[in-house]
Amino acid sequence: MGQQQLLLLVLGIVIVGLAVVVGIQAFSENQKKANADALVNDAIRIASDAQAWKLKPGAFGGGAAVAGWTGMTLGQIGYEVGDNDSTPAAAGAAEYENLNGIFSIAPTATDLTITGTSYQTDGTTTLNEVVVVVTGTESDNITTDINGTAAP
Repeated sequence: MGQQQLLLLVLGIVIVGLAVVVGIQAFSENQKKANADALVNDAIRIASDAQAWKLKPGAFGGGAAVAGWTGMTLGQIGYEVGDNDSTPAAAGAAEYENLNGIFSIAPTATDLTITGTSYQTDGTTTLNEVVVVVTGTESDNITTDINGTAAP
């Protein structure tokens, strides 16, 4: 009877150990997905604010008179910009930071590209990167790309 109880105890410990490992992996994957979702949410918010800036007349601080997206900065649409260590921005800096990551923009004559990079790494590489491209002022003029996979 003692041998059977010992075998059941070992079997129970193995099952509990496997359950803990699976739970840790599930938590890690969920954390990565939640961070990617937060990056997309922030980048879409920046894109929406950029579209509102583009529709606003120049007399009110908007970019309606500007051809394309050229010259738009994060500061113009209400985001505090700075460098990676949260010190005041250098002249022309185009980075916005929050708890989810670092966001930068690249305005051109035809589109606006917003790149969000996560703070989370696996030791050597960034876990999440989001690229949002804005081509106009309509809601369907925003496209997203999460970690190299285009999303609707």
